[in-house]
Amino acid sequence: MTDGGVESGGEPRPGRARGADPADGGVQAGGAPGPRGAGGADPTDGLDRAANLLGALSLAVADRAGDAIAGAAGRSESAAAALSALLHFLHRPSVDLLGRVLGLTSSGTVRLLDRLAESGYIRREPGADGRSTSIALTDAGRQAAAAVSVARARVLGAALGSLSPAERATFDQLAGKMLVGMMRGPGATRWGCRLCDVGVCRGGEGGCPVGNAARERYSA
Repeated sequence: MTDGGVESGGEPRPGRARGADPADGGVQAGGAPGPRGAGGADPTDGLDRAANLLGALSLAVADRAGDAIAGAAGRSESAAAALSALLHFLHRPSVDLLGRVLGLTSSGTVRLLDRLAESGYIRREPGADGRSTSIALTDAGRQAAAAVSVARARVLGAALGSLSPAERATFDQLAGKMLVGMMRGPGATRWGCRLCDVGVCRGGEGGCPVGNAARERYSA
């Protein structure tokens, strides 16, 4: 893995000039500002430092967590997310529901399940209506899913490791508020909680902020 736009050893990535990387201040080689949008408009207008840092942080966490969970599953990130969702909150879902959670097409979900079945991680069973198919983890799949959760937890724990207990509590509140602000409506695909250990939030003080907001917003 590389950090800051350079390969291990500190040399620039091949094909990129020193100064052209955002890690070098977002300027072109020679110190000139980067390209502007149509009509000379700055495409970063309205982007402040907090937003820029959020973008960098989200990529850093996503990249490291993605590598970790894929390695733990021995498959792709989508496979790791499927295993995690099946372990933590999906009880024998239909192929269609699993596809919506992962944000995959029907054919993509079937191909993913074929690969998981080849690994001995899942089995297909008759669905509730006798016409659909439900998905269940095998014992090997549960072990792989648990390894995915451990790998994710280690990355997230390391990401928060530089915060004091008070800062971590503040981050907890802010992150929950931001997640509620980004919450989508019913029928959304590629669920944001697809890798969550939902028991952690449900068992914590206040519960899941998104789940609480959804109940308030959509309950009759």
